[in-house]
Amino acid sequence: MRIPIEGIKFDERGLVPVVVQDSNTRQVLTLAYMNAESLRRTVETKETWFFSRSRASLWHKGETSGHTQRVTDILIDCDSDALTILVEPKGPACHTGKQTCFHNELKEAAGSEEIADRVSDLGAVLNDLYVLIETRKRDRPAGSYTTYLFDQGLDKILKKVGEESSETIIAAKNKDASLLAGEVSDLLYHLLVLMVERGVTLEQVREELTRRREKGDAE
Repeated sequence: MRIPIEGIKFDERGLVPVVVQDSNTRQVLTLAYMNAESLRRTVETKETWFFSRSRASLWHKGETSGHTQRVTDILIDCDSDALTILVEPKGPACHTGKQTCFHNELKEAAGSEEIADRVSDLGAVLNDLYVLIETRKRDRPAGSYTTYLFDQGLDKILKKVGEESSETIIAAKNKDASLLAGEVSDLLYHLLVLMVERGVTLEQVREELTRRREKGDAE
């Protein structure tokens, strides 16, 4: 059902909450607010405009940072009092430089839950790095090593993956855990570059590992 802007139920302040998601990964990027005018500008320009409650004014996402968000779809909830906007982000969504504003976690317990938290943190880091690498491939900023790899092409990327694999093996023969961690990090980075180059997502890898676990292939 298509609903006009006039059909949106703005609150007593004339605002409606907006959940902004990456249209490709469905990662939640931020929660913001819009009034009727910022929503109209978002529809007209195909880029996100919000209403700042602290400044009591409109603001265009990326106006100063360049990290704009191209709108691909606007969804309205069943009560017409909340929106989800799907975007293609050009850079981080958070003012801290993080890809998403939701990068902090609530910690209430210790022990095994801390291990789960650290694993979750690693997943977030890999996702942030993957998105950054995608941005480098798209924008090709000068002086970036990642830009250099994409400019050189697939063969160069494959060569680096091979080199980092060999260096990881050599590091594993030693007793220096920090050295091995460094080489594993290098290898993971170049694998992510390869994945972006070939269009393989982290979600595809997660689904494949989940499938293998469920079948017992990884046991």
